[in-house]
Order: sequence, then C-alpha cells, then structure tokens
Amino acid sequence: MHDADAYPILVTGATGYIGARLIPRLLQGGYRVRALARTPAKLGSRPWSSHPNLEIVKVDVLDREALAAACRGCRIAYYLIHSMNLRSADFARTDRSAAGNMAAAAQASGLERIIYLGGLGEEDEKLSEHLSSRSEVAAILRSGPVPVTELRAAMIIGSGSASFEILRYLVERLPVIVTPRWIDVPCQPIGVRNTLRYLIGCLEVKETVGQTFDIGQDQVMSYRRLMEIFAQEAGLPRRLIIALPILTPRMSALWINLLTPVPSVLARPLAEGLRNRVTCRENRIRTLIPQELFDCREAIRRALERSRQQVVESSWTGAGEIPPAEWSSPDDPDWTGGTIYNDNRQILLSATPEEVWRAVVSIGGEAGWYYADWLWKLRGFLDHLAGGVGLHRGRRVPGELAPGEALDFWRAVEVTRAKRLKLVAEMKLPGKATLEFRLEEVAPGKTMLKQYAHFLPIGLPGLMYWYAVTPFHNFVFNGMLRGFAKVIVKPILRGPERIPPL
Repeated sequence: MHDADAYPILVTGATGYIGARLIPRLLQGGYRVRALARTPAKLGSRPWSSHPNLEIVKVDVLDREALAAACRGCRIAYYLIHSMNLRSADFARTDRSAAGNMAAAAQASGLERIIYLGGLGEEDEKLSEHLSSRSEVAAILRSGPVPVTELRAAMIIGSGSASFEILRYLVERLPVIVTPRWIDVPCQPIGVRNTLRYLIGCLEVKETVGQTFDIGQDQVMSYRRLMEIFAQEAGLPRRLIIALPILTPRMSALWINLLTPVPSVLARPLAEGLRNRVTCRENRIRTLIPQELFDCREAIRRALERSRQQVVESSWTGAGEIPPAEWSSPDDPDWTGGTIYNDNRQILLSATPEEVWRAVVSIGGEAGWYYADWLWKLRGFLDHLAGGVGLHRGRRVPGELAPGEALDFWRAVEVTRAKRLKLVAEMKLPGKATLEFRLEEVAPGKTMLKQYAHFLPIGLPGLMYWYAVTPFHNFVFNGMLRGFAKVIVKPILRGPERIPPL
C-alpha cells in the first residue's frame, strides 16, 4: 500500500512522449493516477485507459481555474508540459504562461509537491531558447510555495523520442554526414527507461523533495560518437562525419527538416540547443534512487529493438493538440467560412467490415498509400521543402491508430473500429483538408467503402491549389480504393464511382 493510495497522482502532459509512458508504470506500481489532457480521446485507445485506478480529465493548462480544479484532491503532480509544437508560434511564452498557471494552481489546490522534468545546460554558456525555456519553467514553478523536484536531462534515448528519431534518420539515410560544429559538443544522454525510473523513484524517496538533480548515464560523449555507436548497433557501414563551421542553426534546421521527420519549426530550437554542453554537474540521485544505468550503446540497442518489434509505446509525433476538423462536417454552420470543395467516391467489396478495416487502419507509413506512392512521396518532398512535416514522420506502429496520432503528413481525428477513420492534413497548404473513410456493411460479407476528401481553400492560392490537384484525383483516389481490395485480396463488386457529399 502506498501512502498516496488515498490521493491520486496528477500527471500533466499525459499524451506526451514521457507522460504516456509514465502513467502505465504508475498504475502498475499500485498508484492512483489523474491524467490531464486537452484531448482525452487520445488516451482512449491505450490498453491502460480503462484501468480502475485511472481518471482522465479534460484540461488545458492555459486555463488556470480549470487546472486548479483538476489539482484538487491530489498531493503530488508531475509537470511534463512542453509547448514546442507545430501550432505554437512562441513556445517559450506559452510555456511561461502554463508554468505560471501550474504554480498558482498548486498553491490554490493545496498540492504538496511538483515533480518536473527539465533540461541540462548552464546559464553562463548562453543557452539556446529551448534550453533557456526549460530552465525558466523550473524557476516559475519554484516561485510558488509548493516544493519542486526537478530532474534535469539531456538527450533522452528511446524509441519514438524526437532526439532519437533525428539521430536515427541522419545515420540511416546518409553514408556521408555533413554537420555543424555541434557534432563535437559533449553531452550526457540517458535512456528513457532510466528516466522513468527516476521520475517514479522521486515519489518514494522523501529526500528528493524540493531538490534539483542532474540525470544521465556514466559516459560523456560527443554527438559524433553517438552517431558512430548508432551505425554499429544498426548494422550499418561506418559513416563519414564531416563538421563544417559555416552551417548556421537555421541551415541546420532546414537540413534536419529535409532528412528527418522533424519539421523546421521544431528542428531549429533543437538544433540551436545542440551547441550547448549538456552534462551532469553532480550525481546525488544515484545514491537516493539506485538503478542499473544503461550506457548509450545499450540504450540505443533497446530503442532499435523496440522499433523493429513495432512496439513503440509513445512517440513525439503524438504530442500536441489535434487540429480542428469540425469545418468539414456536413452539419457545420455557415460561419466556418467559405465554400468547401469535395471529392467523394465509393467502392463495394466482397469482404466484411473487419477485413476492410485492417487495410484502412494500416494505410500510410511503410505500407504506403496503396497506389501511386511516387506521387505521395513527391508531395511529401515538396512539403519538406516548404518546411512541413512531409512523409518521413510515418506512424507510431503499423496496423494500430488512435485519435491524435500522426500518419505521415496527416493526423487521426476520429478512429471508430470497422466504421470510420478521419484524418486532418498537417502538410503546408493554402487551406484546410481532411480525408475520411467510412465502412458500411450493405449485406453479409459485402462492405461499401466510402472515401470523402474535403478542402477549405484560403483565398486565391487555395482555389488555384484545388484546381491544380483535381485532375490527379481520378488517377490517385480510384487507384487507392482499388488498392484496398488488392491488400485484403478480395474482389471488387462495384466501383470505384463518384458519390454526392455527406
């Protein structure tokens, strides 16, 4: 029995990379958990979402009153919020507001303690905006009367983490890697499993209250050495790594954007942070919370194994808000604005809804789009050139999709098994777009698969874009619908054919 049994542990950022891994481990440890999320539906498909000790609460940390209400009845809170995402124009300002709200809510609700996962880096080294923001958040949280335990980490090595994905894509794709000078900056990474163990250990060790700890494995190494170790563990030929001092952070961000799933808006602050030495100043936490620390090679090996087994628990791509798609609903009011353009088609297949659904929910990623993949790849490349997410982002695992998860340059909005999949576009567009699949069993063993593409243009560029891509729809969409039949090896009974809008 835990002392915290009568009081749930509050977890902010429940849908983020760390939060989505921390919650099931807390539940396994016998703790009650109150998970806060702006979009609770993103947690609904998790295997632990129906756990009797879990309470999921819809809260935006930018709403101070709602956050204070969510904190009531808890003693300890994990603060795992980070606003660096595609839809935050000024992540540092947003993080300041969120941290201020958390400090005020903690005081108002009677919280006894906050546990915060921050970043390594010393102020006297002219920290990047990203690392400065992490440090600033810690200071804001401490400005209130509630004690704060801060764990400061550098790069977290784990399947699905943004830093690890950048490393993976660069090394896997490039036999010759041209980098800025940060390639030789010292860093002290830590495996995600060790990070989670420290986070949970802070609940159980009272000596950690109000303290700041640096966490990392034993080795201090350069990013160059990390790349060399990754290539060895991935079974790749030795990479030639060349550092060029002329590469600016902006150029590095564009380079990272072109070669990895990380868009330039996120790549730039990450790239700027790589110029700072991020090593541990002290190791006191190792005595308070002893554990076997994986070295970088072991952490990389485990992350690669999880990726190969397609059992990635969480990914950086799943964090953040789901883009709005209400405008594409047929019953939306006129104030959503403008004319919505549609391309709607259907195909009748000699298959059950479950059989068709397996192909629908597996689309994208390594499986491709079932037809004209070269066109999808070209669109992804052009999106990358424009600073968008492109197709590199892929998906967390094949054959499994939940609301809020990324799917190439789309994001899942609605996922209803064997009935409906709705995606909203996150590529660079002069407008808004959705792609939806609906399944209807019209007779035993016969399923009508309907595909709805909606586009809301913004100004003349949006109209020009729609009319430019429309000629390709017959070619791409009809081929894609036939592709579903090919994937499930079932005959087509009728179609593809056009249908009216919803």
